[in-house]
Amino acid sequence: MTDMTHDESELIARLKAGDQAAYADLVNEYSSRVFHLALRLVGDEAQAEDVLQETFLNAFRAIQSFEGRSSLGTWLYRITNNTALMHLRKKDMVAYSIDEPLETDDGEEMPRQFFDFCCLPERDLLSDEARAEMRRAIDDLPETLRVVFVLRDLEGFSTQETADQLGLSVPAVKTRLMRARLALRDRLSAYFARSAVSSETGGALSDVS
Repeated sequence: MTDMTHDESELIARLKAGDQAAYADLVNEYSSRVFHLALRLVGDEAQAEDVLQETFLNAFRAIQSFEGRSSLGTWLYRITNNTALMHLRKKDMVAYSIDEPLETDDGEEMPRQFFDFCCLPERDLLSDEARAEMRRAIDDLPETLRVVFVLRDLEGFSTQETADQLGLSVPAVKTRLMRARLALRDRLSAYFARSAVSSETGGALSDVS
């Protein structure tokens, strides 16, 4: 069951009929959102542009097989996710190694140590440096965790929507999201801890190497 509107059903029919104007309408409707999602996933504008183009090419090629079990947007975002993941695998991205991790039953690692975020001043949380560190931390997540975190916490999709887009169960999404959040918290804990020590010592530690 989907929330497909009459207008969307009409657009799908036009796409399946090979209407060139319908292709343009699809691009106009979704290109901005697809690019934004791709950029979140791959972290590079040039690559995001490639993902954008490949996503629509793949969608046009596969439109005849679209059965309407999800909304057109959800289907398109799923193609975006898959295309972005293919780009990331080509880059052979290496995930961030966590010191002394705990290993779960399925072989994935989880952090042990945490820093208390309750006392961090707001200016630190919002600083450009902190945002850059957050971006790096997200980029360094294993791709299976990163895509869930991006969709659920950054793009604002619901757990069910995230599961639908990735072809996962809701429990699997919740588990991966928890692991992603823990890994990010561990990474940022170390960063804020170093920042706090550096602030208290007037930056003296930064001169020691």
